[in-house]
Amino acid sequence: MADIASPVPHTGATTRHPISLGARLWKSRIEYLFLVPGMLVFGAFILYPIVASQYFSLLQWSGFDANQTFIGLANYAELLGDKFFWDAFGRSFLFTVSTVPLQMLVSLVFAIILNNKLLKLSSLFRTLIFLPVVTPVAVIGIVMTIMLSPFNGPINMGLLDLKLLARPLDFLGDPKLVLWTLAGIYVWKWVGVTMVYWLAALQTVPAELYEAARLDGVKNWQMTLFVVLPMIMPFAIVIALISAISALNVFPLIQSMTQGGPFFATEVMEVYIFRNAFATAGAIPRLGYASAAGVFFGVAIMGLTILQILAVRHLRNRETANGA
Repeated sequence: MADIASPVPHTGATTRHPISLGARLWKSRIEYLFLVPGMLVFGAFILYPIVASQYFSLLQWSGFDANQTFIGLANYAELLGDKFFWDAFGRSFLFTVSTVPLQMLVSLVFAIILNNKLLKLSSLFRTLIFLPVVTPVAVIGIVMTIMLSPFNGPINMGLLDLKLLARPLDFLGDPKLVLWTLAGIYVWKWVGVTMVYWLAALQTVPAELYEAARLDGVKNWQMTLFVVLPMIMPFAIVIALISAISALNVFPLIQSMTQGGPFFATEVMEVYIFRNAFATAGAIPRLGYASAAGVFFGVAIMGLTILQILAVRHLRNRETANGA
C-alpha cells in the first residue's frame, strides 16, 4: 500500500506584503497636511537662512546691490586675524560663563522654596519671578537705562542715600562695569524660565522619598542636599545647555541698552555680526563677512550641543552600569 502524504492543514494565514512608502504616506495624508504650514515656516525662517548664510560667507557682497564676487574662504581667513572678532567671540562666552551658573543657582533656590506645598502664596511668588520673562526686552532696556542713570537715577540715588557710594556710578558708561551690569539684568529677566525648568525636574522626585526621609528624621536641608539634588542633577546638563544657548543670544538686550558700547565693551558676537552686516557706524556694509562670522559662531554653538549630548550619554551609561 503506497504511502499517501497527508495534506498540510490550512491555517487561514495569508502572506502579508509590506506596505509601500507611498501607500503609507497616502494613508496618513491628512496628518501630514497639518504639518505643511509648520514646515513652510521652518524652511523660510530657519533652514533657508542657514543655507543662505553659508553661501553668502563665500562672497564679497554688501547685501544691498547686485555686485557679488566669489572669494572662497577669504572672509574666514580675515576673521582669524580680526581682533574685534576675537574680542566679541570671547566676550560672548565670558557673558555666558558669568550668567549661567548664577542664573541656575538662584533659580534652583527659588524652585526648591516654591516647590514646598506648605508655602502660602507660592503661585503668586512664581508669577512675580516669571513676570520679567514676559516683559518685552525693549521696555526693560528703557526702564533700566533710566534707573541706572548716573544723573538722578533711582539706583544711584538710593546707594548715595545709604552712604554706600561716594559718587554716582555710570553703570552703562563705564567699560569696566557695563558688561557685569548687563549680566545682572539678564539674570534678573530670565531667572524665571530656569526656575520653571527646575520645578519640572523637582516633580520627578517621588513623594515616597520625602515621606521616608521625614520618617527617618531627616531635616529639610539634609533632604534637599542628599535626596533631592542627586535625583535632579541629570537635568542640570540639559538646563545648563538651554541657558547657555540663551545667554549667547543676548542681542536684543544689549542692542536696546548699549548698542555694543562704550568702546566696544559690550560688543558680543551678535552685535558684531549686526554691525558688519548693516554698518551701523556708517561704514560699508559687509554681509558676506558678517555671514562668515555667523557661520563660525554657529559652529561653536553646535559644539556646545554635541558636548551636551555626550555628557548626557555618559551619565546614562554610568547610571545603567550602577543599576546593573
